[in-house]
Amino acid sequence: MDDLDPAIDRLAIDLAARVRAAVAPSLGEPGARERVGVAPGGDVTMAIDEIAERVVEASCVEAGDIAFYSEDRGYVEIGSPRAILVVDPIDGTRPAAAGLESCCVSVAVVPPSPDATLGEVRLGIVHEIKSGHRFIARRGGGVQAGQPVRLSANADLGALFWTAGLRGRPAMPMTIVLEELIDGSGMRGGYFDLGSATFNMTRIVTGQLDAYVDVGRYVVDARPSLEAAFRRVGDGAVCTNFPYDVAAAALIVEEAGGVVTRPDGASIAGHPAVGSGDGYGIAVVASASAALHDQLLAAIARGMQRLQASVGD
Repeated sequence: MDDLDPAIDRLAIDLAARVRAAVAPSLGEPGARERVGVAPGGDVTMAIDEIAERVVEASCVEAGDIAFYSEDRGYVEIGSPRAILVVDPIDGTRPAAAGLESCCVSVAVVPPSPDATLGEVRLGIVHEIKSGHRFIARRGGGVQAGQPVRLSANADLGALFWTAGLRGRPAMPMTIVLEELIDGSGMRGGYFDLGSATFNMTRIVTGQLDAYVDVGRYVVDARPSLEAAFRRVGDGAVCTNFPYDVAAAALIVEEAGGVVTRPDGASIAGHPAVGSGDGYGIAVVASASAALHDQLLAAIARGMQRLQASVGD
């Protein structure tokens, strides 16, 4: 793939806009939340998802010589791919079905190899469905946005404005890990559950939030005895973020000057960009600054120690 290929850029940006246009009229409609299937990663496919998936497929077939990986279709190769589009047609299906603002189309561009990694994402687009606001990041090229890009200067955990990924995870172990952050920010700060990883992460870029914390996969990997509890809550699947949830948004946060790592501080760059289900789940911490990030990682480490004392191995 030519990293500067303008045709690929236009395709990715146009695809996000076409999905947004097709889905927006269905936001909040009673039929939007009807269950129509199960995605490869184990999440429920709702009727509003299927509208978006059809647009993704049609756009890629029309363009030709492209591959895409989407939440519900999985990997689809058309002709001789020039690139792979990693697509979450609706990140925040439940907010979309409820007609809320926190739902986005996410598209990331990687080289035409199923072995591509998150470190190889060259272009990321997050297009808000309800507002129409759009974020576009090119690796090494900064961020374009339809609103001011500003990062919070807050480095006080007691005044933290943040959100976390909790849906589909067992509440007790997750709360034990995040207890310090939840309780500490309860009065001077604020915890929000917005239902979309891409919306959460781009709020860091707008300065509305300081951080996004998702430790689900990290907890399962560190405490395998909890996997049964995760699968019970997740209807048989381990509900977590997958590459399509974070590929575009992570690049946007980083290009804006923020920090994105795994919960232990390791880089996400080597994680597969293409795939979902067992073996592809990813836990991330995103924040507005290195100073805040270090404190978040330390608080998570203390939370993991509490979890070990509570449940053992």
